[in-house]
Amino acid sequence: MEIIREAAVAGLFYPADPAELDRQLDEFLAKAGDDHKPALALIVPHAGYVYSGPVAARAYTHLFPLHDKVRKVALLGPAHRVGFHGIAMSSADYFVTPLGQIPLDHEARQDLLRLPQVQQLDQAHADEHCLEVQLPFLQKLLGDFSLIPLVVGDADAVEVAEVIEQLWRDEHTLVVISTDLSHYHDYLTAQQLDQNTCSAIESLEPDAIGYDQACGRNALNGLLTVAKRRHLHVHTLDLRNSGDTAGPRDRVVGYGAWMLTD
Repeated sequence: MEIIREAAVAGLFYPADPAELDRQLDEFLAKAGDDHKPALALIVPHAGYVYSGPVAARAYTHLFPLHDKVRKVALLGPAHRVGFHGIAMSSADYFVTPLGQIPLDHEARQDLLRLPQVQQLDQAHADEHCLEVQLPFLQKLLGDFSLIPLVVGDADAVEVAEVIEQLWRDEHTLVVISTDLSHYHDYLTAQQLDQNTCSAIESLEPDAIGYDQACGRNALNGLLTVAKRRHLHVHTLDLRNSGDTAGPRDRVVGYGAWMLTD
């Protein structure tokens, strides 16, 4: 029997109605601009769409040229609800959103489970929003693709980098890191903290990013480690916070969008 991971935050973080969701994605992408230089990897935020959707769209618009090219998406983000060591795979056959089903890559899962830092832990995926909110964007912009969803717990940059290196072998695989930035500072403090994080990302310096600077630090630092080895370039596409999009300015959450290229 097929195992389905149903949408957990549809209607909360993004619209549950397929037509409304599709319309909102179109609106975000239309406002994101027409610079469609293709990306090798993306770093995107994962709050509710009203807060971070416009920022995420600035990265996702760079997938337009990759519609018929990307066949696999390795999607990594932090554990918000379950504490564990290592990196968690899902046993599901499909992840579901209001836009339909996405098949998981069984071969990649079996290969990753041979690594000591990777385990199958469905509890880490059950209610986790950081990966799910990326899926409608990916469904909207890519053709048929298989998904490798990874929730990153207590894992260092070297352990995460090993996983990314194993998955990221050709131009048909896209790597997406899901992370928000600083949390619950006043507007000006958040701007300074997030600018420091942005500078560290641009210079491929994972050791300069602390846990208070990015909730997805572990996944992010793994990607930056690989990017430094491969001499990739990081392009900052957007850097804002919830005070710029849909929230008050006394307690904000930071969001950024970046893409990696050769």
